[in-house]
Amino acid sequence: MDTPILLRKTSPNGALTRREFLRGAAVLTGVLAAGSTLAVFAPSRAWALETKHLDQVQAETLLAMGKALYPHKDLPDAVYALLVKDMDAQMGDGAQATLVAEGVAKLNKQAAGAFSSLALDKQTALLQHMEADPFFQTVRGQCITSIYDNDMAYRHFGYEGEVWSKGGYLARGFDDLKWLPDPPPSASPSMKS
Repeated sequence: MDTPILLRKTSPNGALTRREFLRGAAVLTGVLAAGSTLAVFAPSRAWALETKHLDQVQAETLLAMGKALYPHKDLPDAVYALLVKDMDAQMGDGAQATLVAEGVAKLNKQAAGAFSSLALDKQTALLQHMEADPFFQTVRGQCITSIYDNDMAYRHFGYEGEVWSKGGYLARGFDDLKWLPDPPPSASPSMKS
Protein backbone atom coordinates (compact mmCIF):
# COMPACT_ATOMS: atom_id res chain seq x y z
CA MET A 1 0.00 0.00 0.00
CA ASP A 2 1.28 3.47 -0.84
CA THR A 3 2.10 5.99 1.84
CA PRO A 4 -0.06 9.05 2.52
CA ILE A 5 0.60 11.99 0.25
CA LEU A 6 2.18 15.20 1.51
CA LEU A 7 1.89 18.34 -0.59
CA ARG A 8 3.32 21.78 0.03
CA LYS A 9 3.67 24.89 -2.18
CA THR A 10 7.00 25.81 -3.89
CA SER A 11 8.28 28.84 -5.74
CA PRO A 12 7.40 29.24 -9.45
CA ASN A 13 10.98 28.69 -10.62
CA GLY A 14 11.12 25.31 -8.90
CA ALA A 15 14.01 26.25 -6.62
CA LEU A 16 13.38 25.65 -2.97
CA THR A 17 14.76 28.42 -0.76
CA ARG A 18 15.50 27.88 2.92
CA ARG A 19 12.54 30.11 3.84
CA GLU A 20 10.18 28.14 1.56
CA PHE A 21 11.49 24.88 2.95
CA LEU A 22 10.84 26.01 6.50
CA ARG A 23 7.43 27.39 5.52
CA GLY A 24 6.58 24.27 3.51
CA ALA A 25 7.13 23.12 -0.08
CA ALA A 26 4.61 21.77 -2.62
CA VAL A 27 5.70 18.16 -2.89
CA LEU A 28 3.76 14.94 -3.41
CA THR A 29 5.74 12.12 -1.83
CA GLY A 30 5.41 8.39 -1.52
CA VAL A 31 7.22 5.09 -1.35
CA LEU A 32 7.00 2.22 -3.82
CA ALA A 33 6.10 -1.09 -2.22
CA ALA A 34 9.13 -3.31 -1.72
CA GLY A 35 7.80 -6.24 -3.74
CA SER A 36 6.28 -4.23 -6.59
CA THR A 37 7.49 -4.50 -10.17
CA LEU A 38 8.39 -0.81 -10.25
CA ALA A 39 10.46 -0.97 -7.06
CA VAL A 40 12.73 -3.52 -8.73
CA PHE A 41 13.49 -1.19 -11.66
CA ALA A 42 13.28 2.20 -9.95
CA PRO A 43 16.53 3.84 -8.84
CA SER A 44 14.87 4.53 -5.47
CA ARG A 45 11.71 3.33 -3.75
CA ALA A 46 10.96 6.87 -2.54
CA TRP A 47 9.46 9.41 -4.92
CA ALA A 48 8.50 13.07 -4.77
CA LEU A 49 6.74 15.48 -7.08
CA GLU A 50 6.86 19.26 -6.77
CA THR A 51 3.96 21.38 -7.98
CA LYS A 52 4.20 25.03 -8.96
CA HIS A 53 0.55 25.99 -9.33
CA LEU A 54 -1.66 23.40 -7.61
CA ASP A 55 -2.33 23.59 -3.90
CA GLN A 56 -2.53 20.56 -1.64
CA VAL A 57 -6.29 20.06 -1.95
CA GLN A 58 -6.20 20.35 -5.73
CA ALA A 59 -3.30 17.92 -6.09
CA GLU A 60 -4.83 15.34 -3.74
CA THR A 61 -8.21 15.64 -5.48
CA LEU A 62 -6.67 15.17 -8.95
CA LEU A 63 -4.66 12.18 -7.73
CA ALA A 64 -7.77 10.60 -6.19
CA MET A 65 -9.77 11.39 -9.34
CA GLY A 66 -7.18 9.62 -11.51
CA LYS A 67 -7.22 6.59 -9.23
CA ALA A 68 -11.04 6.47 -9.29
CA LEU A 69 -11.29 6.88 -13.08
CA TYR A 70 -8.61 4.31 -13.89
CA PRO A 71 -8.27 2.00 -10.87
CA HIS A 72 -5.55 -0.61 -10.90
CA LYS A 73 -5.06 -2.66 -7.76
CA ASP A 74 -1.26 -2.68 -7.70
CA LEU A 75 -0.40 0.47 -9.68
CA PRO A 76 1.61 2.71 -7.32
CA ASP A 77 0.67 6.31 -6.60
CA ALA A 78 3.92 7.36 -8.30
CA VAL A 79 2.29 6.60 -11.67
CA TYR A 80 -0.94 8.44 -10.78
CA ALA A 81 1.18 11.38 -9.57
CA LEU A 82 2.22 11.93 -13.19
CA LEU A 83 -1.36 13.10 -13.80
CA VAL A 84 -0.89 15.74 -11.11
CA LYS A 85 2.44 16.76 -12.64
CA ASP A 86 0.93 17.15 -16.11
CA MET A 87 -2.14 19.02 -14.85
CA ASP A 88 0.14 21.32 -12.84
CA ALA A 89 2.14 22.09 -16.00
CA GLN A 90 -1.08 23.18 -17.74
CA MET A 91 -2.03 25.54 -14.91
CA GLY A 92 0.05 28.37 -16.40
CA ASP A 93 -2.87 28.96 -18.76
CA GLY A 94 -5.45 31.12 -16.97
CA ALA A 95 -8.46 29.37 -18.49
CA GLN A 96 -7.10 25.95 -17.56
CA ALA A 97 -6.27 27.13 -14.02
CA THR A 98 -9.83 28.41 -13.59
CA LEU A 99 -11.30 25.19 -15.01
CA VAL A 100 -9.29 23.04 -12.60
CA ALA A 101 -9.80 25.27 -9.55
CA GLU A 102 -13.57 25.44 -10.09
CA GLY A 103 -13.80 21.74 -10.96
CA VAL A 104 -11.94 20.65 -7.84
CA ALA A 105 -14.01 23.01 -5.68
CA LYS A 106 -17.23 21.65 -7.21
CA LEU A 107 -16.12 18.05 -6.72
CA ASN A 108 -15.18 18.64 -3.07
CA LYS A 109 -18.45 20.50 -2.47
CA GLN A 110 -20.41 17.55 -3.86
CA ALA A 111 -18.35 15.25 -1.63
CA ALA A 112 -19.28 17.44 1.38
CA GLY A 113 -15.59 17.62 2.25
CA ALA A 114 -12.49 16.10 0.71
CA PHE A 115 -13.20 14.00 -2.39
CA SER A 116 -9.86 12.26 -1.82
CA SER A 117 -11.00 10.87 1.54
CA LEU A 118 -14.15 9.18 0.18
CA ALA A 119 -14.36 5.45 -0.51
CA LEU A 120 -13.81 4.44 -4.14
CA ASP A 121 -17.48 3.57 -4.75
CA LYS A 122 -18.59 7.02 -3.55
CA GLN A 123 -15.90 8.72 -5.63
CA THR A 124 -17.07 6.77 -8.69
CA ALA A 125 -20.71 7.74 -8.09
CA LEU A 126 -19.80 11.43 -7.85
CA LEU A 127 -17.69 11.24 -11.01
CA GLN A 128 -20.49 9.53 -12.94
CA HIS A 129 -22.74 12.52 -12.23
CA MET A 130 -20.26 14.94 -13.78
CA GLU A 131 -19.21 13.00 -16.89
CA ALA A 132 -20.38 15.78 -19.23
CA ASP A 133 -18.53 18.50 -17.28
CA PRO A 134 -15.55 20.05 -19.17
CA PHE A 135 -13.38 19.64 -16.05
CA PHE A 136 -14.15 15.91 -15.92
CA GLN A 137 -13.42 15.50 -19.64
CA THR A 138 -10.13 17.40 -19.32
CA VAL A 139 -8.90 15.26 -16.43
CA ARG A 140 -10.16 12.02 -17.99
CA GLY A 141 -8.37 12.81 -21.24
CA GLN A 142 -5.14 13.73 -19.45
CA CYS A 143 -5.32 10.50 -17.42
CA ILE A 144 -4.98 8.41 -20.54
CA THR A 145 -1.64 9.93 -21.47
CA SER A 146 -0.29 10.63 -18.00
CA ILE A 147 -1.07 7.26 -16.48
CA TYR A 148 -0.49 4.93 -19.42
CA ASP A 149 2.15 6.58 -21.60
CA ASN A 150 5.24 6.30 -19.40
CA ASP A 151 7.95 3.78 -18.63
CA MET A 152 6.61 2.97 -15.14
CA ALA A 153 3.22 1.96 -16.57
CA TYR A 154 4.90 0.01 -19.37
CA ARG A 155 6.85 -2.02 -16.81
CA HIS A 156 3.81 -2.52 -14.59
CA PHE A 157 1.59 -3.77 -17.41
CA GLY A 158 4.35 -5.74 -19.17
CA TYR A 159 4.46 -3.64 -22.36
CA GLU A 160 7.89 -3.97 -23.92
CA GLY A 161 7.55 -0.98 -26.23
CA GLU A 162 7.77 -0.74 -29.99
CA VAL A 163 9.31 -3.72 -31.73
CA TRP A 164 9.74 -2.50 -35.29
CA SER A 165 13.41 -1.83 -34.65
CA LYS A 166 13.75 -5.32 -33.11
CA GLY A 167 12.28 -7.28 -36.00
CA GLY A 168 8.56 -6.85 -35.42
CA TYR A 169 5.98 -8.60 -33.30
CA LEU A 170 6.12 -11.95 -35.10
CA ALA A 171 9.63 -12.53 -33.81
CA ARG A 172 8.94 -11.10 -30.35
CA GLY A 173 6.04 -12.96 -28.79
CA PHE A 174 3.10 -12.11 -31.01
CA ASP A 175 1.84 -15.66 -30.62
CA ASP A 176 2.95 -16.02 -27.00
CA LEU A 177 -0.41 -16.31 -25.31
CA LYS A 178 0.57 -17.96 -22.04
CA TRP A 179 -1.85 -15.68 -20.22
CA LEU A 180 -4.85 -17.09 -22.16
CA PRO A 181 -6.14 -20.67 -22.14
CA ASP A 182 -5.61 -22.70 -25.31
CA PRO A 183 -8.62 -22.37 -27.63
CA PRO A 184 -10.68 -25.45 -28.43
CA PRO A 185 -9.95 -27.16 -31.78
CA SER A 186 -13.31 -25.95 -33.10
CA ALA A 187 -12.08 -22.35 -32.85
CA SER A 188 -9.59 -23.03 -35.64
CA PRO A 189 -11.40 -25.15 -38.25
CA SER A 190 -9.50 -26.86 -41.01
CA MET A 191 -8.69 -24.84 -44.10
CA LYS A 192 -9.62 -27.80 -46.32
CA SER A 193 -12.75 -27.23 -48.36
